[in-house]
Amino acid sequence: MAETSNPVRTCVGCRKRAPVSELLRVVVRSGALVPDPRRRLPGRGASVHPTPECLYAAERRRAFPRALRLPGGGGAPLEAGPLRDHVLGASSEAPATAARDGQQ
Repeated sequence: MAETSNPVRTCVGCRKRAPVSELLRVVVRSGALVPDPRRRLPGRGASVHPTPECLYAAERRRAFPRALRLPGGGGAPLEAGPLRDHVLGASSEAPATAARDGQQ
């Protein structure tokens, strides 16, 4: 019997293909980039590795407006705060531990 295949998407930051289980889906809600870790929010989504490097690369390349096919080419800037908080919060566990222990 054939195994079920895992869908593959391309990261908009590094442009590498990866299984959806390794990528974070991002959608636009009220002009802001919102993480969709459960992959359930409506609308077109873009995939990015949940790392600061890929997030910064995607922002630098202005990849989100293109990938999300925003009207007008995404001339208006998108607020990346919620997405940035999600990615940087998940990847900065060591500094949070140091701050909690009173170290900086």
